[in-house]
Amino acid sequence: MSARQPLPPTYFWGAVLLMVGLHFLCPIRRLIALPYGLIGVAPMLVGLLANIFCSNAFNRRKTTVKPFEQSSHLVTNGLYRFSRHPMYAGMVLVLVGLAVLLGSITPAVVIPAFVLVIKKTFVDAEETALEETFGDAYLEYKHRVKRWI
Repeated sequence: MSARQPLPPTYFWGAVLLMVGLHFLCPIRRLIALPYGLIGVAPMLVGLLANIFCSNAFNRRKTTVKPFEQSSHLVTNGLYRFSRHPMYAGMVLVLVGLAVLLGSITPAVVIPAFVLVIKKTFVDAEETALEETFGDAYLEYKHRVKRWI
């Protein structure tokens, strides 16, 4: 990864801005009206908390959370018992919640695009690097725990 390659939060915030922009500039159809759209706050909070908990897990193990930096420990506890990439899943939850909160169809098209970009830009390379770094320990973890959820 080059020094200028944006990190996942940049892609996340870009997706948020794109979703809000699409909602206000070209909403196709409003499916969920307020106050019902406020239910979207729940997945947003869950996604935010997931990222905080996961970041803390990396800090406790004194290993990097940044993609493509050398990991010193394989984190497999906490939310990593259920997903190999709970931080990315948390970002997707926030985007899903935002789409519900906004209520129109247009913002929802950003979510699958975000997932695809994250997978191709980060997940595939991270998994290869973790396999090279941790060998059989990572392969066993990979076999036991699903990629997303």
